[in-house]
Parts: sequence; structure tokens; C-alpha cells
Amino acid sequence: MSKVELAKSAGFCFGVKRAIEMAYKQIENNEKTYSYGPLIHNKEVTGDLEKKGLAIIESLDTMKEGSVLVRSHGVGKEIYDALEEKGLQIVDGTCPFVKKIHMIVKEHHDLNKGVIIAGSSQHPEVIGINGWCENDAQMIETPEEAAALELQEGKKYILVVQTTFRRSRFDEIVEELKKKNIRLEVFNTICSATEERQAEAVSLSKKVDKMIVIGDKKSSNTQKLVEICRKNCKNTVHIETICDLVLNNFSKDDKIGITAGASTPPAIIKEVVVTMSEAFDNAVQNSGGSEEITFAQMLEDSLVTLHTGDFVKGTVIQVVNEEVSVNLGYKSDGVIPRGEFSSDPTVIPSKTVQPGDEIEVFVVRVNDGDGNVLLSKKRIEAQKGMEDIEVAYNEKSIVTGTVTEVVKGGLIAVVNGVRVFIPSSQVSNRFIEDLSVFKGQELDFNIIEMDRVKRRIIGGRKALVEKEISAKKATLFASIEAGTKVAGKVSRLTDFGAFVDLGGVDGLIHISEMSWGRITNPKEVLKEGQTVEVLVLDIDKEKGKISLSLKDSSMNPWNLAVEKYAVGTIVDGKVVRMVPFGAFVELEPGVDGLVHISQIANKHVVKPEDELKVGEVIRVKVLEVNTEQKKISLSKRQAEAPVEEVAAEEAVAEEVATEE
Repeated sequence: MSKVELAKSAGFCFGVKRAIEMAYKQIENNEKTYSYGPLIHNKEVTGDLEKKGLAIIESLDTMKEGSVLVRSHGVGKEIYDALEEKGLQIVDGTCPFVKKIHMIVKEHHDLNKGVIIAGSSQHPEVIGINGWCENDAQMIETPEEAAALELQEGKKYILVVQTTFRRSRFDEIVEELKKKNIRLEVFNTICSATEERQAEAVSLSKKVDKMIVIGDKKSSNTQKLVEICRKNCKNTVHIETICDLVLNNFSKDDKIGITAGASTPPAIIKEVVVTMSEAFDNAVQNSGGSEEITFAQMLEDSLVTLHTGDFVKGTVIQVVNEEVSVNLGYKSDGVIPRGEFSSDPTVIPSKTVQPGDEIEVFVVRVNDGDGNVLLSKKRIEAQKGMEDIEVAYNEKSIVTGTVTEVVKGGLIAVVNGVRVFIPSSQVSNRFIEDLSVFKGQELDFNIIEMDRVKRRIIGGRKALVEKEISAKKATLFASIEAGTKVAGKVSRLTDFGAFVDLGGVDGLIHISEMSWGRITNPKEVLKEGQTVEVLVLDIDKEKGKISLSLKDSSMNPWNLAVEKYAVGTIVDGKVVRMVPFGAFVELEPGVDGLVHISQIANKHVVKPEDELKVGEVIRVKVLEVNTEQKKISLSKRQAEAPVEEVAAEEAVAEEVATEE
């Protein structure tokens, strides 16, 4: 009879499970998401995710929008900075154990301590860790490299280690570094699940005839398992899937051990086990007693990761790093990760619950990878909140939610623990370019679409906004009058003017009504959010339009134009515009005069541009002023001609006029 034993720790670790769950959740929510590098070292999983829409990128250079999922291996600080600079949504799937290393490295690097990393310099986890000390760490993989490492005598150093590194080799590296004349602080950051998996591989490989290690060829932790097993069992085979397994190499009398790397999904392990079970038609001895069960049955029992979803009550034991431990009365304590405490990311667990509090929780998994029961409090909220949402949907009543995220195409608002998607077209009655202004705000809206099975809930506030604006508009049009001054806030700038919110209704200041002077863009005078006092020029109640002006009539420069620019006066002005028949000259902001082409020079001028250029300051003589039509005739030629010539020209002009 063939005896087969499966390592209890085989398969996904906590960090990998967490990152994969995040990926599928993004896909389920129809959110365009990119994975910064392969999510895990397993072609089967990454292939499935790619088919479902998770695109893999190796660079952020071409990224302009969407969400980026940081894989469980983690990345350096420069990647986070680049994501924030580009305004991309970050979905952080970094394993909590790896994240802890990042914080250790950053903290001590900031204290000017040297950083040493035990691990493969080519592994993405190590590359990411190095990114938290400005890529200044020294990386070693063997005791020999540790012995050869050149370090500054007397300097303070810290040593961290890749989470999947072999413990025995790490201990050897530590011993070599302790021989050096440095002040060394050692942090054993090997994942407890990794140590358990490797220890179990040592034990199992010593007592079997043949050993099977399942995992991707590129997986570092799988390679280490293969290395460990081959030391104790020469007949160790490394396979990625059942397709790589040659059953003819196994006999019915073999004692077979099976383990799998942290990136190996349960489905692949199950396929190997079931195939072998069917091929050999054997039974295995349950380690706890004499009861015999099939290998497939044992696998099913050992790989159960999802509970049916019980609602249970427990007592809070402690809150550490915003992770809540709960006593459920079972053999293992429960853990509520920060992300499972509340749908509202602003809620801080340590300020919400205290040790001794009784809380109701939802059982997500029996074993989270560390032997604890994975719990969720936010799913309890969501379950109860879903009922309230359904009532609001059926009764078409208004709900209030807090905007927690700005995603591609709209907003995510949380209503009693339930995530509701508000499309950008339903956020307001007009297009809003920057939706981030709503983040953290409480909004009222209706539930316009609901599919409880798919957990698809769509909110809309467009109709509410339009109703509110209609009411405000009616109130405003009943009280506002042309010729009065009102206060408002600039809500939007365009090329042709500015819209001013007068209390729920926008009025328009045309660019020509912004200044007595010449402006080319409203941004020269106003900015969005600015409070201004405006004059109401006209009201069109039928079209719902209000025309406004920033001009102060008392400051109209034409009021004094006759006195300031009397006929015969010579003044300086700036050429502001050319036309075929002459050039317009600005005498002061708001007052322009025309130099006719015949008055530009004492010669025949074909084009004004031949003699003048825009921006040039010239001396001109005032020939005529018409304040009603706001026109002033100017002459550059006469301003520059000698007095005698001008007098002669005027005398000739008078004589001609008399004869006529």
C-alpha cells in the first residue's frame, strides 16, 4: 500500500492569498487594474488573472490612469512616490511581513545606519526592500559573501532577511557578521509560515522514499523547498503542475511526501493529489488515529480555506498595529485585519474597540496562514447595511454616504458599511473634471440600480442636484434685479468668461465685462473659488441666464477722456492691434485710439506692419475725441513733424475748407 503524506503548510501563504484576493476583487468591481510585475511566481495564477483583465506592467512611464496593484513582494519607496505623483490609485497588496521589513529599513536608514539584506539581490522582494533605504543596502546570499563583506569599523548596521530565506543559512550569515568589528542589530524577518513550511519539509523528506515539491520554477521559496528536500531525499521531483508528473516513476510501495511553495494555488495541489489517488487507489492513515480516509478526502479537509460564513460573537483581546485579536472560544483566536474592520478607511480600530468589548464578526477563513481565524467586522456592517440599502431602493428614498475613494469613472461612497458606486455622470448635473474634491465628503443620493446577488449597487445624485438647483433658481430669480450688486463665488473659468455661483445658480461674466482694460484670458483677473462682488447686467428668466459684470462704472476711463485727451494733445501710447487701415494704440487701460494708415508716417505706407509693431510705445497727437462712440483719432505723423510743418498743413486744410 502506498502511503502518501501531504505537508500541512503546503500552498498559499497569508501574504499571497491576500494579494490574490485583492486582484480578483478589483476585477470583480470592474476596475481597470495593473499589476506592477507578476503578482506571484506562478504562471497558472498570473495567466488566469491576465485573462480576466489584470494587466502586468514593468514600468510606470506610460501610465496615465487606472489602479496599480502592488504585489505581495512589495516595491521600493520610489514606486509609491511615482504612483502618487501621477495621481494613480494604489492597491497595496504587499505582504504585511514584507511591509514590516520596509518600515524597519526606513527607520534605521533615516538614523544613518548601514543596511545589510540577506537574500537574493535579483528577487523582487529584496529589490523592494532596498528601495526603502535609497537603494544603498549591501546584499548577501551566503556565509562566504558575509565574510568577504567590507564594512566600516565601529559603524552601526542592521541586518534584515528575505522572508523566504533558509533559517540555517541565515544563522550562518549572522555568525560571520558578528566576527566583524561593527555594531550590528539583527532582525530575523523570515516569515513564520516560511520557517514552518521549511521545517516541515525537512521532517517529511527524511521519512519518505520519494518527495514531490509543487511550485513555479521561478519561485524562490519553492526552489528552497526543493533544495531542502533533496538533501534528505534524493528522489525529490519538482513539478509546476500535474502535467510534469511522471506516474511511472512511482511504485505502489513508495512512501510519498508532498509539499508546495507559497505561490502554489490549492487547485493545482488538489489536481496532483486526486490524480495520484485515482492512479494508486490507495488510502492514507490519518495521523490522529487509526481511521482510514482517502487521500483526496484528506486533501479536501486540509485545504478548506472558506467557511460557510457564520456570524459569531467574540471578545476583543487586544488591538496591535490596528489589527484586532478576538477570543471566539475556539482553539484559535480570531484576527480582524485593519482592512476588514470597516468599509470606511478613516475608522481607526484602536479608537473604536477596547479589550473586553464584545463584538459580532463574520468568519472569513478558518486558518489565515498563521493559525488564526480570519474575521471581518465590515462584512457584518455590509450585511445589515444591505438591508437598509434595499429599503431605500424600493422606496426611492435618500441615503447618505461618505466618499472613500475616487476611482476611474466615478466615486465610491460607503453607506452603513456598503460600497456604492456613483458614476461621474451621476455625481452632479454638470461635468466635474476633478472628482477628488468629493473625497471625504458626505453626499446625499438615491439608489438607482441594485443587484444584490452581484453586489452591484449604483447611486445617483444628478436628479437630486437638479431638483435642488431648480428650487434655488426659483428663489434667486424672484429676488434678483438688474442694476444691483451681488456677491458670488467663481465656480468655473472658460476662454470666453467666468461662471459665478450666486447661491446655487450660475451667472456669466463675459471676458469683455471683466476689466476696463484689455485682457486675453479670464485667468488674468479671476481664479476658481474666488469670492467676487458683481453687477447684474441682465436677467433672462425664460432661458434661466444671468449676465454679470466686474466693471465699476465710476471707474470708467471714458468719463475723463475728453479732458485728458483734448484735441491737439501729444501723448504716448502702446500699439496693441494692427488692422489693414491702421493701428490701434492703447492710451490707458480701457481707452484705445486709432492711428489711420495715412497718419503713420510722412510717406506712403502700404501696410501698418511696415512701420509699426505690436507692443511698441509711440508718440501720437490727438486729432478727434468722440466719447459717445468711444473713439479717438490719433496721428503719429503729426506728433513727430516739426511745428512749422503742422501749422502749414493746418493752414492749407483751412484754406481748402473755405474754398469749398
